[in-house]
Amino acid sequence: MKILYYIYQICIALPILLVLTILTALVTTVGSLIGGAHIWGYYPGKIWSQLICFFLLIPVEVRGREKIHQKTSYIFVPNHQGSFDIFLVYGFLGRNFKWMMKKSLRKLPFVGKACESAGHIFVDRSGPKKIIETIEQAKRSLKNGVSLVVFPEGARTFTGHMGYFKKGAFQLADDLQLAVVPVTIDGSFDILPRTGKWIHRHRMILTIHEPILPKEKGMKNIKSTMEEAYVAVQSALPVRHQGMVRNEDQDR
Repeated sequence: MKILYYIYQICIALPILLVLTILTALVTTVGSLIGGAHIWGYYPGKIWSQLICFFLLIPVEVRGREKIHQKTSYIFVPNHQGSFDIFLVYGFLGRNFKWMMKKSLRKLPFVGKACESAGHIFVDRSGPKKIIETIEQAKRSLKNGVSLVVFPEGARTFTGHMGYFKKGAFQLADDLQLAVVPVTIDGSFDILPRTGKWIHRHRMILTIHEPILPKEKGMKNIKSTMEEAYVAVQSALPVRHQGMVRNEDQDR
């Protein structure tokens, strides 16, 4: 069965998905320029992500969506298992949001330009001024129920285990007094691990946990929210992926 699936993904699924990716990038770019990034920056990407899972025959399960309110802005903090995290969150979170992503992704053909046009936020750590500009852009995006998705580990895992959380997303939530929503991604690592070359068919589960409301303001609130979010995200991982494994790539 594995051999048949490899043949299917090479001969049928991947060519279709390449065309879909280019079309989605073009629609997002043009639509965002003429019709507003609020709509065109989200829905084409959502449909694209759902189609990728459909054509690759990947089953998806979502748990806990009822815990979040449609008209409330949140900062979602999922763990980062692999490349398919993007498709799981974009396609199935069910919320209009902006990504906070690495600056290097802007260089991706078609996709980088589409993300820029859609108003997704590229993190620039080249200096204090650029960091402030990134934070200000994030603040402007969090209006009218639009949320933000940040991978607080900053890099994909090599082992399936979680690394440590960086404080950037939690500091932003503290500044704006927004709720942080922990999100657990399970199964993405089994589909395409960071060092893998082949896509494997495996179920993905997206677990949305209870929002963590700000209790006060300042470093104490940031630290406690970060710790609570970490415990929540890890709680929905299988036993084989429990426990922190330091990922040196996070320090870059």
